[in-house]
Amino acid sequence: MPIDVQFADFVTIGLLIVLEGLLSADNALVMAIMVLSLPRRDQAKALKYGLVGAFVFRTIATVLATLLIKVVWIKLAGGLYLLYLVFQHFLQRATEGGIAQGPPPATGAFGLSPFWATVVRVELMNLAFSIDSILVAVAMSKKTWVVLAGGLLGIVLLRIVVGQLLSLIKRYPAIVDGAFVIIAWVGVKLLLEYAHEMHWIGFEVPRSVSVGLIIAIFVVSYFYARSLGPREEEHDDTR
Repeated sequence: MPIDVQFADFVTIGLLIVLEGLLSADNALVMAIMVLSLPRRDQAKALKYGLVGAFVFRTIATVLATLLIKVVWIKLAGGLYLLYLVFQHFLQRATEGGIAQGPPPATGAFGLSPFWATVVRVELMNLAFSIDSILVAVAMSKKTWVVLAGGLLGIVLLRIVVGQLLSLIKRYPAIVDGAFVIIAWVGVKLLLEYAHEMHWIGFEVPRSVSVGLIIAIFVVSYFYARSLGPREEEHDDTR
């Protein structure tokens, strides 16, 4: 059966790539922070495995998009977990002083090493963040190949953004505190979205407001970190 290809399909794919980038700004930041607890040599590898997992999930979820509406509890779990990470970060800051470099290392639950445990939690966060993107994409086009192409290319863009954020955080570690403030907001937003889905509240936080707040916090954090100066280069590549 031939694939119905029209010029409008490529326009839709372009829009989906842009949409993925806009909807995944918070996801990119969370991913960058999560891999910070790994040695430097493992950070890029963890993101690579996370990208592969995201491809697999996006393909399956697009085909089964109509079932995603039934898994809104993932937003509840994701929001609570992000707030837990924020609590752990600032507790570490209070007890140890200085600038914390990221979340505590992932524990080896179920016999997993810290590396694979980190990959798993990155995947779970991708799952929580991807639901909205997939449902919006499916609403924009009824053609599965169009939705897949736009979503998968958007994930590649997300990986590039995460890499740039990770480099910036390594150079200016003070950004980490601001990033965790953003993560706290993202956690609260996920809980509000869950409450809205459950009809407990009658309002939603506009995407423009959320993105604007994230950008504002990040810009303030960036200039604050710049005022403290860059981190001295380390020759030890184990971190």
